Formats: sequence, C-alpha cells, structure tokens
Amino acid sequence: MTTVAVNPYLDRNFAPIRKEITTDKLPVMGELPPDLSGMFVRNGPNPQWPPIGEYHWFDGDGMLHGVQISNGVATYRNRYVQTAGWKKEREAGKAIWTGLLEPVQMDIGGYKNTGNTALVWHDGQMLALNEGGSPHAIKLPELDTIGEYTYNGKLISKFTAHPKVDPVTGEMIFFGYSFVAPPYLQYSVVSAEGELLWTVPIDLPIGVMMHDFAITENYTIFMDLPLTFNPQRAQRGEPVMMFERDRPSRFGILPRHGNNSNIRWFESPACYVFHTLNAYEEKDEVVLIACRMSSTSVLSSNNSQPDPDADIPRLYRWRFNLKTGTVREEMLDDVASEFPRINENLVGRQTRYGYTNKMANNPLPLFEGIIKYDLNSGKSQIHEYGEGRYGGEAVFAPRPGATAEDDGWLMTFVQDENSNTSELVVVNAQDVTAEPVARVIIPQRVPYGFHGTWIAQE
Repeated sequence: MTTVAVNPYLDRNFAPIRKEITTDKLPVMGELPPDLSGMFVRNGPNPQWPPIGEYHWFDGDGMLHGVQISNGVATYRNRYVQTAGWKKEREAGKAIWTGLLEPVQMDIGGYKNTGNTALVWHDGQMLALNEGGSPHAIKLPELDTIGEYTYNGKLISKFTAHPKVDPVTGEMIFFGYSFVAPPYLQYSVVSAEGELLWTVPIDLPIGVMMHDFAITENYTIFMDLPLTFNPQRAQRGEPVMMFERDRPSRFGILPRHGNNSNIRWFESPACYVFHTLNAYEEKDEVVLIACRMSSTSVLSSNNSQPDPDADIPRLYRWRFNLKTGTVREEMLDDVASEFPRINENLVGRQTRYGYTNKMANNPLPLFEGIIKYDLNSGKSQIHEYGEGRYGGEAVFAPRPGATAEDDGWLMTFVQDENSNTSELVVVNAQDVTAEPVARVIIPQRVPYGFHGTWIAQE
C-alpha cells in the first residue's frame, strides 16, 4: 500500500474552509474593552478548488476573516476576495491556474491575482492586496468585493502588498515590481485624497522579488535583495527563481518625491527580508528595522549550498549614513520571529516599541507567541499562546485618545490545535505577559493566513 504525501499547506489548519458565514454575538471569554470599537480583518490564502500541480502556501484564493467589535459585542464574517480569476474558476467549477512552483501559464496571462496577502485602509476605502496585480476594493463591514481598484485607470504597475500610509501627510506610498521586463521597479505616491499623483521607474539590474519596503518622514527605502528571477537559468535546467549568495544586498534611498536620478544605493552582505518593522531618520542616518534571513528557499529549491540559517528571520537594524555612505548592520535579537508591526500612527518616525511573532520550533511557519520589543532598552517580553496554540500577525489597535505609544491592544487569530477551535485573542499591549483581556470564540475554523488590519469605528 502506498501513502500519498499530503501537502502540509492543504492539511490541518492550513487547509481551506468552504463556507462563507455571518454570526452575531460571539461568545467572549474575559471582556472586550468598552472603548475597543471597530473591525479586525485578516487576509490569507484559501483555495476555492483542489489545486492543480504543486501547491505553494502563497497560491490560494484570498479569503477575508473579519470580527466587528462594538460595546463589548463581537460579530464574525468571512468572504472570498472575488477576483477575476476566482470568478472564472467559480464558473468552471474547478481550478484553472497553477501556482508559483509551476511553469508560468503564458496562454492564460501568467499567474492569477489572488488578492490574498494583505489589507490597507486609505482615503475611506479598504483594499485587499496581492503584489501580482491590482488591489481590490472591499466594502465594510460586509467584506464584499466591489472590484479591481485602478485609481481611475492611472495604475500602470503592479501594487505591493505592503504600501505605507504616512500618518502625518495622509499620503500612501507604494511600488510595483516586475520579474520579466524593465522597468523592474515602479514607484508611486497617492495623495491623502486618494489621487494617484505619479509613477516613476527605478532602475534595477535584474528582476528580484521585492515583497516590502519602508518610508521615513522624508525618504523611501527600497531593498534590491538577491532573490533573483532569471529566465536564462531555466534554459540551463536551473530554477528560474533563486537566492544568489554571491550577490550583495542593495538598499536604495531616495527622497519621497524623488526619482531614479536621486536614489542612492548602499550595499551590505547577501540576505533576504520579507517584512520591515519601520524606518526613521536620526541625524545623518536613515535607520531601518526589519526581520532578516541570511538566505531563503521560499520560492526555489536550490540547496546546492546548504545554509543552516536559511529561512530563519531575526530582528535586525541597519544604519545608512547619508553623509559618509557607510552601512552598519546589527542583530537585535537571536530569537526567530516574523510579521513585524508597530503602532501605525508612527509609521516612518522613531518608535520605542515593535511587535513580532515568535516562531515555533517547527518546519512549518507556526507562531507560538507575540514578542514586544523595547527598542530603547533592547529588552523584550513575550506573550505565549499556550501549548498547541498558534497565532498569526499581531495587529496593534490604539486606544482612542491614547497618549502613550503602547496604550492599546494587540489582536490576532489563534488556533487551538488541541480542540481544533479558532478564536480572536485581544492582549493588553502594556501588559503583554498577562492572559488575554478577551478571547472571542469564532464559530468556524480560521485557517492560518497572512496580514491583517484594524479599522477603528471612527
């Protein structure tokens, strides 16, 4: 008898769910704070049909899971992001697109825009994001898909899953990257009123996977890291996508309203960064804090030079001196963690606190707790979810009227693998080692996913 190996990303709590439901008045253990009012929404992959070919976790159709909170009462709903690809496959009653680990299907326009990665709220509109295409406008609190959002046809590039909204100017800064043909990088700014002001090309030597970036008050920071896309490799029978250890990492810093003519590039040893925590300016330096891995095999299977630290992200800080042109890179913690977040009222400004998710000792991306970093003292505290319980990215919800940076709550979905139940966990950010202030019991399983956001009621 032969046993067929199950793809771990289609099994247990990575497996998709099929039902879209709405449930009012969820059971709450503990108490939801009376001044916590708004909606927590998280995006993630949830294939509508059994996948064809080898399935990668990044491939699934986007599904939004939302918990609306008001006066201590919580409501849950989940909805697919209804992209063009989702609709086509819904009509066909089966999967049509393969995923990132399979050859590109040029005959049907390449990879599917799944809308499955992240969310942003800007100019009174929530957008579901996937860096392979345009954003999708989402209606709140219903979570219905309104449709592709192209800024009145002005969007000429793809759109990162991690745009940055400046809390002071209200501008949203984003980029789009291309593997196949120059410009490999295009850079855009949207006004506070939601108008796409301009898009400029930025020169890169080769197509790279650029998942995130950072902004400061005056600058934008791009990461040209050596996870490269090279069609010539495929002709030699090598992976088209590969981490090149002998290429340096390059960080490009340009004025926010600048272009390719005034970007400055800084080099440091080869590494990969999926997510930045934040960046800020300090005297002559631009400071970047992010989760750094020495290399990654996430989209390639090139193990010709095994790296014991591959795919293990740790919090690092880089200092780029704009006067001297020097770079200093230092590890802030040797504990593996990912999905960094801050109080987003301070994006691009120096923060005292940062929050990441502590990785469990497991080959799968499972997170066993929240780490709160005090970046001034270098100390950290951990909120542990408990034995057999795993969470996702912890989003910071500021308390209305708060003056202290950490006055608010951290919230995330947690799966209890012991009982196969899901809950929204709400933690007091000023007392992270304590028990959650509230655990909202979700009426169906919430599969592990990617990024979330908190939209306050006002």
